[in-house]
Amino acid sequence: MATQAASPEQFTYRTSPTVTEAFEGWLKDHAPDMPVHTDPWDVARADIYAEDRWQPIFAEMRAKAPVNQVRDTPYGTYWNVTTVKTIQHVESLPELFSSSWDRGGITIGDPPADVSPERLEERRLPMFIAMDRPEHTGQRRTVAPAFTPGEIEKMAEEVRMRTGAVLDSLPFGEQFDWVDKVSIELTTGMLAILFGFPWEDRRLLTFWSDWAGGTELAFAKELHDTRWEIFQEMANYFKTLWIDRMGKPPQRDLISMMIHSDAMNQMSPQEFMGNLILLIVGGNDTTRNTMSGIVHALDEFPDQRDLFEKDPSVIPNGVQECIRYQTPLAHMRRTATADCDLFGNAVKAGDKLALWYISGNRDEEVFPDAERLILTRENARRHVAFGYGIHRCVGARLAELQLKVLMEEMHKRRMRVHVTGAADRVRANFVHGFRKLETTIEKF
Repeated sequence: MATQAASPEQFTYRTSPTVTEAFEGWLKDHAPDMPVHTDPWDVARADIYAEDRWQPIFAEMRAKAPVNQVRDTPYGTYWNVTTVKTIQHVESLPELFSSSWDRGGITIGDPPADVSPERLEERRLPMFIAMDRPEHTGQRRTVAPAFTPGEIEKMAEEVRMRTGAVLDSLPFGEQFDWVDKVSIELTTGMLAILFGFPWEDRRLLTFWSDWAGGTELAFAKELHDTRWEIFQEMANYFKTLWIDRMGKPPQRDLISMMIHSDAMNQMSPQEFMGNLILLIVGGNDTTRNTMSGIVHALDEFPDQRDLFEKDPSVIPNGVQECIRYQTPLAHMRRTATADCDLFGNAVKAGDKLALWYISGNRDEEVFPDAERLILTRENARRHVAFGYGIHRCVGARLAELQLKVLMEEMHKRRMRVHVTGAADRVRANFVHGFRKLETTIEKF
């Protein structure tokens, strides 16, 4: 790497406030400063996800205009792309529809207009998911060996052991937060293993992931510096791990893979930070929110919970259906590199497109009765939650393994989970999930 690392004694890192605490604190004093979303099809508004009322808006778009443009929103003018067909079409043309960070990246927000070019340049965070070929190819190939079928098989026993230990620690008949006790604990532990991260500090990975995924922070200018400082603390921590592993033989952890890769061992500090954020958010928020979504959906559809309890053979396909139903990342962005026709719509070079995975996974033309969880759905694997084409999630197999093992170990313990308290959803248009899910378990 192109930078020198500080020793752990030379820097400090915080563990609070959480991004939710910080943003809600900011909102108390700045609620009137929040932008107003006036277009009914402006689905970049976070409240519809926090309040779980996004479904009919997307259903209307899919029926009337699967590709449509909304103008002058708080996120600017952008195209909504809402069906499986249209999403996969855009993702299959990566040269025409760019993911590159220097064209806008992968989320719907743009850099603040009132920030100096120097500050913007300093705080850009290139990452391989936000790169086009050929840069994307080399960096993706660096981390891909950690997620091959062979490597996943090697992890399976440890995943099962850790999952069983977490489930065995849960109290029957007492209410607890499933997000904190199960979803965060399992995914953060998996990340710690992948990075070779100190076990006692593993909850830092969740803390950093949440600050990285907080897209609403774009409107809270007073928190921008806090967020950047937290990212720097994260990078400093990882630099110590990087320096410690330099000169050592290659290992299976992701940091060692980066060190021994020509495509990644000379990254700038910003690129290093960007790729860390990608791998942390990709490995944490997505699986974590599906783990919470599984128990929420089974509680919402008791007939499917009954099927799960009576017939564990539905679990492998059921994992795909739960991923489809939850859709842990609501959207990905692309930017047009040239004028083109997109299903009868005149897209111009530079236009922003939001690919709404959350809508594609409720596309009735592909998934009949799409608003229902159906564990035996024959085409559940056609979901677009992992993306499509060259940017399809590199860790998809590991996510599937973790979810499959969770359902299998729940079944082995005859564990029925009821939602008995708060089901607080993330207030964001990117990460789609739960920040709290109060549950009580019993035997079936």
